[in-house]
Amino acid sequence: MKKLMLSLLLLTATVGANAQFEKNTTYVSASTTSLGLSYSSNEKLNLGLELNGGYFVEDAWMLYGGVGYDHTRYTDHFRMGVGGRYYFTQNGVYMGVGLQYEHATKSINNVQLCPEVGYAFFINHFITIEPAVYYHISLNDFSDGSKVGLKVGLGFYF
Repeated sequence: MKKLMLSLLLLTATVGANAQFEKNTTYVSASTTSLGLSYSSNEKLNLGLELNGGYFVEDAWMLYGGVGYDHTRYTDHFRMGVGGRYYFTQNGVYMGVGLQYEHATKSINNVQLCPEVGYAFFINHFITIEPAVYYHISLNDFSDGSKVGLKVGLGFYF
């Protein structure tokens, strides 16, 4: 009985998830890294907020843009960037890559390549909770400017 209920639950989630990754769907999200789960050798732990907006140009393919803010012990970081995601429509897992510009208050300017892997867990037909693992690879200073972390977001598909 437990296996049957679990199978029905996963089937329902999959059917609902497929409809939201279609062409012409709009996406808006807010994510936080304030869980203290981001680390780089230069900054130690940080907290931050990220806002993204996107548009599905084809089924399962989204282009997005975003802005973000991070506060660390010594500096504040402001960033903006663009990217793309591919959603595996069978289960809500997505893979993405972006390019962003980051400016820190200590006159640090950084260009980063940003791959990420996440999961869109649908609460209802439009709202998702989206945990993701990311790696911001600095193209200017790889050892001190790169960052790996975990973020949790709230997404809206309409």
